[in-house]
Amino acid sequence: MKLSHFNFDLPQRLLAEYPSDHRDESRLMVLDKKKETIEHKSFKDIVNYFNEGDTFVLNNTKVFPARLMGNKEKTGARIEVFLLRELSEEQRLWDVLVDPARKIRIGNKLYFGEDETLVAEVIDNTTSRGRTLRFLFDGSYEDFRKVLFDLGQTPLPKYIQREEESFDEERYQTIYAKHEGAVAAPTAGLHFSRHLLKRLEIKGINIAEITLHVGLGTFNPVEVEDLSKHKMDSEELFINQKACDTVNNAKKSKNRICAVGTTSMRALESSVSSFKTLNPYSGWTHKFIFPPYDFNLADSMITNFHTPKSTLLMMASAFGGHDFIKKAYEVAVKEKYNFYSYGDAMLII
Repeated sequence: MKLSHFNFDLPQRLLAEYPSDHRDESRLMVLDKKKETIEHKSFKDIVNYFNEGDTFVLNNTKVFPARLMGNKEKTGARIEVFLLRELSEEQRLWDVLVDPARKIRIGNKLYFGEDETLVAEVIDNTTSRGRTLRFLFDGSYEDFRKVLFDLGQTPLPKYIQREEESFDEERYQTIYAKHEGAVAAPTAGLHFSRHLLKRLEIKGINIAEITLHVGLGTFNPVEVEDLSKHKMDSEELFINQKACDTVNNAKKSKNRICAVGTTSMRALESSVSSFKTLNPYSGWTHKFIFPPYDFNLADSMITNFHTPKSTLLMMASAFGGHDFIKKAYEVAVKEKYNFYSYGDAMLII
């Protein structure tokens, strides 16, 4: 498969700027791989496609307020800083992206907050766009984190052109988010309401929770035509024994296993044994899934509608079949489904 196989025309108007009024009332396209049928439903109808003993795998990562607006020393130029990952608690070091990058040099100081509450110094140019910042803060680590996160904003995807609104802090987060560390939401999970999770529980459907801290690498453009040469950024992953037991029991009893989102699917495929069972895991993964690929654990997947040439679309194609997914996307554009992070959902069974 080549990069050009994943290109299609996506009208700008279908990129969702706002979430649906209610989480579980977004639209749902249901694809049956074997029959190659397409159905149009509401997300809350998802309960009807699963039975007692089936398992949903959820990614319980929590998005932190990773976007900071600051000013450059002397010039006062407005600089956006996007926190990527913490390198050292003790030294207050962070890997960040800065925009506009061309204005920032090693040694520059950046000021954040109306009264310049927080100061950072650029100490390294790690990549063409990336930087390493050292935050200059005298208080305790807890106080530093509080100031940093109080100043931070919800890291909405770049395609959303509007300013952050009050509801974004809650809606750009799954209701089961627990472990802070993601700079982007695992968006397939945004469709689940507490009521819907309760309905799944009443039906006897099991939940296995994993934690994969979504990084911006998931959304980085693929710049090579030969997909085998694309390198995914590493993301931190944790799978505990309880999640393994839940998934492995479902597999053993031939119940359905549904990966909620590409991040959950990548987590499963990053720690599968040669016996096709899930192993506990704590570390980093740079797993890149594109067609053709044999999936080991999940036999169904919930995912949003993705943008052209994205690694997310490639994984959906690997799971649903390239031609069938291509056809489904043509239908989605025609039927005006909403795409991307705040968009509608697809269930592949």
